[in-house]
Amino acid sequence: MATTLKTVVFMGSAKNVTPPWGGDARLGDRVLKWVVNALTTRQGTDKIAVKHEFSVVDPNDVFGKDGALAEISAGELKTPTFFLAELPPKAAALKDTIAGADCYVIVSPEYNHVVPPALASIMGHFGGSCYSGKPSAIVTYSPGPWGGMRAAMTICNMCHELGCLPVSKLCGVPTVSDLLEEDGTPKANSERMLKQLPAMLDQLEWLAIAMKKQREEAGPMP
Repeated sequence: MATTLKTVVFMGSAKNVTPPWGGDARLGDRVLKWVVNALTTRQGTDKIAVKHEFSVVDPNDVFGKDGALAEISAGELKTPTFFLAELPPKAAALKDTIAGADCYVIVSPEYNHVVPPALASIMGHFGGSCYSGKPSAIVTYSPGPWGGMRAAMTICNMCHELGCLPVSKLCGVPTVSDLLEEDGTPKANSERMLKQLPAMLDQLEWLAIAMKKQREEAGPMP
């Protein structure tokens, strides 16, 4: 029987405008769809059968009109949820989704070599107790050749502080438009850079199952 993992996918970009030179309004949508497609079809490994019950947390939704955090805060992180005794229903539901997850997948661009503001804000609105004792996996991307790897290093630091420990394998997607169609389909399945994702998910699932068992048997991480 397959183990079901509750997985939250964080989108790190809030871009919604086409650049002057053309292209996608948000290049990361291709990467996000690719990751979602992988989670949808994922069956684990030959030793661990897994399926993902996932939710996507997108800053354009969360901070947009009628979004889960629009009522109490904004992208500037004006009101961390853990400062409030009671949350509005939508914010409370989002907190429950994040806190109830077994693992996290972060899809992020690289802005000035560091964590993008939308990602830092959306994750930082919720305290470390929501994330503690669970693993995370980091997928970065860029229109250039480096695949956002410099941002990945700073995202690792943020995840360590929040308590959702990142697995050692990273997934960096360079020159996104050359590798992925608009719907997230790989243009060439043989492209070696795209083979990073399944290898990273192998680690994420192994650790998520182990940490889930430990939380159930020993309680929250001290």
